[in-house]
Amino acid sequence: MSEPANLPVLRLKPKANARAIRRGAPWVFDNELVMDRRSRAITPGTIARLEDNERTPLGLVGVNTKSKIVARILDRDPAAIIDRTWLEAKLRKALEMRERLYDAPYYRLVHAEADGLPGVIIDRFGDVAVVQPNAAWAEVLLEDLTEALMAVVGVTCVMKNAGGRGRALEGLDDEDVVLRGTAPDAPVPVEMNGATYMADLTGGQKTGLFFDQRDNHGFAARLSQGARVLDVFSHVGGFALAALAGGASEAMSVDGSAPALALAEEGAARMGAQSRFTTRQGDAFDTLTALQDEGAQFEVVICDPPAFAPNKPALDKGLRAYERVARLAAPLVAEDGYLVLCSCSHAADLNAFTGACLRGIGRAGRRAQLLHTGQAGPDHPLLPQLAESGYLKALFFRL
Repeated sequence: MSEPANLPVLRLKPKANARAIRRGAPWVFDNELVMDRRSRAITPGTIARLEDNERTPLGLVGVNTKSKIVARILDRDPAAIIDRTWLEAKLRKALEMRERLYDAPYYRLVHAEADGLPGVIIDRFGDVAVVQPNAAWAEVLLEDLTEALMAVVGVTCVMKNAGGRGRALEGLDDEDVVLRGTAPDAPVPVEMNGATYMADLTGGQKTGLFFDQRDNHGFAARLSQGARVLDVFSHVGGFALAALAGGASEAMSVDGSAPALALAEEGAARMGAQSRFTTRQGDAFDTLTALQDEGAQFEVVICDPPAFAPNKPALDKGLRAYERVARLAAPLVAEDGYLVLCSCSHAADLNAFTGACLRGIGRAGRRAQLLHTGQAGPDHPLLPQLAESGYLKALFFRL
């Protein structure tokens, strides 16, 4: 890695908000920078020094001129050296916090900007770390990051998952690779909230499991004792298996993926709860409609769909989809039962999402109390200067 004195320089335009960067804003967009021929020639993934328009250093950044986010703040110290030692220090800080929070080594180890490694997601499954390097600088330093992970965390296998939406925006490949060790040859069992989940680290969604809903699973489980539970967009049984562990009389998982439902069934079997668990494969909207036609009723209904509004252009369409989910789900909730509606959309803030849910509930002819608003667990810390890091919302209604 180049010494700081030899690094290329990016400079802010006079009207760019240098104060926001000094206060912790982690991104610099292409329209905020002087993008001359020399700047545009910087190879994606290069480390550069960022200066304000008066040439005062603001810190070191990872550069990608092919992305709208041209610069990601790596270190406020312009004299820092971004190398394996620097990466190890970041990982030690991240690990120390997670080890305080969790008794078992199953959690999000690095949550991108909030943990000082912009664009980098690392989920830990015991001795396996699954890395999503969703920024060009991390792709360039992936070998150093892998070595740092093994040295600091002690994992024996490191896998690269290239399925993140951000990689396409950064112009990066979509090839999954085992970087060190041997990938698990079967799904990995993960215990959370008394439930057992089967995480497919090689063929599943994202990194294999959604750790971010852990606390919301637990809250839903408290509502589910003795209840009939419906878990729609269930993936590998997230809310349903937690509900069974919490004493639900029965639970049904609905998902479009047969492999995901098979993993949910395996998890239920490992818990000894298979007799109380059923699955239904199909389109979620069609299944909600069919269940209503069948006169089905549940004391707890949970809908945890994919991101319907992943960006601002998709916001209006996404909010209509969330409203539709609420409208179709509400009639399935028994009187004084609970409806849990979730969103992982960056573009839909809490107020907009809540409004869409209430419109749907109202159109279904139901009245609601809002009991609790959940977010991602503490292994997904929020960077206050980056609203997008607070993406997950879970609304718990009593109807």
